[in-house]
Amino acid sequence: MSEISFADLDPAVVETSVLTTYENIAQTTLYPGDPVRLFLEALAYLIALQNNAINLAGRQNLLAYAEQGHLDEIGKVVGTDRLNDRHAQLTQRFALDGPQLFAVIVPAGTRVTTADARRVFATDMDLVIPPGNLFGDTVATAEESGMSLNGLVPGQVNKLIDTVAYVRSTANVTTSALGADVESDERYRERIQLAPESYTCAGPVEAYRFHALASHQDIADVAVWAPEPGHVDVRPVTKGGELPGEEVLNAVRERLSAEDVRPLTDTVTVAAPELVPFEIRASWSLLKSDSALASSTTAAVETAVERYRLWQRSKPGRDINPTRLISLMQQAGARRVVVDAPAYTALEDRQLARESSVTLTFLGVEDE
Repeated sequence: MSEISFADLDPAVVETSVLTTYENIAQTTLYPGDPVRLFLEALAYLIALQNNAINLAGRQNLLAYAEQGHLDEIGKVVGTDRLNDRHAQLTQRFALDGPQLFAVIVPAGTRVTTADARRVFATDMDLVIPPGNLFGDTVATAEESGMSLNGLVPGQVNKLIDTVAYVRSTANVTTSALGADVESDERYRERIQLAPESYTCAGPVEAYRFHALASHQDIADVAVWAPEPGHVDVRPVTKGGELPGEEVLNAVRERLSAEDVRPLTDTVTVAAPELVPFEIRASWSLLKSDSALASSTTAAVETAVERYRLWQRSKPGRDINPTRLISLMQQAGARRVVVDAPAYTALEDRQLARESSVTLTFLGVEDE
C-alpha cells in the first residue's frame, strides 16, 4: 500500500510552486539573489514545515499511522482500550520457627524482597497459619509494575523487610509471572483492527484471537482452530516465541469462558503449543571483492540468523521454512548460502517450531 500524504512534503516542490506562482502573477522572472526570491524561498521553507505538521496531524486520525494518545482515541471509538501495565505476582511461603499453640497471622502488605533488595513484593491479604502448622502460603504482588519483575524462580525472593512475630524465614515457591509493560502501539493497533470481531460472541476465529490477545499483553500471537465441531483449540505464544506460563493460560481461559464471549455450544481448550524441534545448520561464503567487509558482514549474517530464529518461533502453525533463512542471510551480505538443516516442514496450528541448536559455518571468500 502506498504512503498516504495530506500535503506535499518535498521542500523543492513547494519552493518551485511558490516561485512559479509569483512569477506568473507578477509577470517577471526571479533570478538567484533577488531579494524577493530570497523572501519567497524562506516562505516556501515555512510552508514545507507547515505541510509536514498537516500531514502528521492527518495521519494521526488513521489507524495505520496513529501513535500513543492519538491511537488511544481511535481505540475508544471501537470500545478497545490500551492494556495498562501489570504487577507481577508469585506465591510466597512464610515458615515459622516452630509449631505454635495459636494461629500466627502474617498481615496483608508484609513486604519481602530479593537478596539485592531491588525487587519488592507485598502480600495481598492476611495469611493465617493454623496452630501446629510450620508454614503458610499466600499471594504476593510486586510493588513496581512491568515485565522485568517476571521470572524470579522459587527461592529468589527470600528476605523479610517487615518482621513478623514467630516467622523464621520466607521464600517464593512459584516463579513470578503476569507482570507486563504498557501495551505497545503495534500490538494495540492489531487489537483495534480486530475489535469489530468482538461485537459478537467468540465464534469466528478472529473473535477468539481478539479476546485471547486482550487477556494479557505478553501474548504475541494466538492460533485458533477447530479439531472437531463444537471444540475450539486455542494456542497462545508469548513475546520472543516463548511458551506461556500457567498464569497466562489461566488469564486466557478466564477471558474466553465469560458468558458474553464463549458460545454456549463451544468447548474451549487453552494450552501451550506443541513444540517441534529443529536444527539450524548453515554455511555461507563472502564475495572476494567484499573481503574488507568480512567483520561487519559476519555480524550482519549472525543477526540475520537470529532474526530467522525469532521469526520461526513466534507464530504457532508457522511452517519451518529454510528459504526464509537463505533470503535473510543473503540480504545481510552472504554471497552463497548452504542450508543443511532445517528442511521444509509443514506444521499444524497447534504446533510451534523451536530451534534446538544453531551452527553457522563460514566457507571463506569466493570469486563471483
